[in-house]
Amino acid sequence: MKVYVTRRIPEVGMELLKEFDVRVWPGDEPPPREVLLEEVRDVDGLLCLLTDRIDGELFDRAERLRVVSNYAAGYDNVDVEEATRRGILVTNTPGVLTDSTADLTFALLLALARRIPEAEAFMRSGRWRTWSPDLLTGIEVTGSVLGIVGMGRIGEAVARRAAGFSMKILYTSRTRKPGAEQAFQMEFVSLTELLSASDFVTIHVPLTQETTRLIGKAELSLMKRDACIINTSRGAVLDQRALCEALIERRIRGAALDVFEEEPVPMDDPIFTTPGLIIVPHIGSATTKTRQRMAKMAALNLRNFLLGHPVPNPVNPVVLNA
Repeated sequence: MKVYVTRRIPEVGMELLKEFDVRVWPGDEPPPREVLLEEVRDVDGLLCLLTDRIDGELFDRAERLRVVSNYAAGYDNVDVEEATRRGILVTNTPGVLTDSTADLTFALLLALARRIPEAEAFMRSGRWRTWSPDLLTGIEVTGSVLGIVGMGRIGEAVARRAAGFSMKILYTSRTRKPGAEQAFQMEFVSLTELLSASDFVTIHVPLTQETTRLIGKAELSLMKRDACIINTSRGAVLDQRALCEALIERRIRGAALDVFEEEPVPMDDPIFTTPGLIIVPHIGSATTKTRQRMAKMAALNLRNFLLGHPVPNPVNPVVLNA
């Protein structure tokens, strides 16, 4: 059986695919669209990244394709409905990146609160002359109000970290989580209430039709002028243009983004010159341990399906029962 891998993943994953005829795109960047469409013509399995668009056009070319293993927890890059219609299984890598993404979320929150990037730049530029009572003063994290948008695995992991800072935690989610409410003394509120009451807002929802531009100009206008917002979910959940305008006009204090509406971000994008904004290149899961675990899970998903074994993480399990 033939498998195509759109970028080389950590070796622990590649080892699990040795019994297949495996082709791997050798570059550091995603394979060009025309290459991807050509490579899938004769494959039984595809192991792809979130940077690869897996849609009806690709399925039309991939006559033998039976499984798409996405090396990511999210799968908005895959047309799952179309895959299901064609009897193609889609899998993902949930759970393993929860702590690494929650760690980054909290790192960005602390960096915003204490102006860490600004302070480092100040030091490196040679402008520091003396200790001063009002030099680079930030805002307290301990005891402040954190609003969590989306209470899935990552949202709950962020709440666990916030509890250690004695933060008052508000959350909004598609479903209430009574157990988490009790564990972290959280309060379930509407999105409007959360935005207007929080000192920090973190976003942890999947990208769907309902969550696209979930936070736009109107929602940002509800936030406190001293508040900060952090997005480590998907770029299109937050209206980037509206965010930049809010920061430029000082309607909110700061923001931090790990994800963007277009990735990589064009160098003429205003995010590079917007004040009060921390940007990092989609590194939420970027720890060695997490990326290795993702590789193993993605490879197992694909391998098990092709060999007729139970599949750990099906996105569209109805295909398995067809």
